[in-house]
Amino acid sequence: MANIRSAEKQRRQAEKRKARNRAGKSTLRTALKKARTGIAGGEADKETLASGFSVVDKAAKTGLIKKNTANRYKARLAAASKRAAAK
Repeated sequence: MANIRSAEKQRRQAEKRKARNRAGKSTLRTALKKARTGIAGGEADKETLASGFSVVDKAAKTGLIKKNTANRYKARLAAASKRAAAK
């Protein structure tokens, strides 16, 4: 238990950030999963890819994931889509 008021405030802020980050990560994972299953299921259309890209870009913009991580996710989605389209 924090004795100092500023430490108590910091704890409250950390809890809020943690909740926000967890929710954002969950949304990101769900969107990536939907995009991957859509691509694997033969629905490799531009909308599926665009929605996946959008969520990844928003996560990177808000600092949820790093920019290079976002680019890596997008590259892998694009490569999977290209492979699915070739089949």
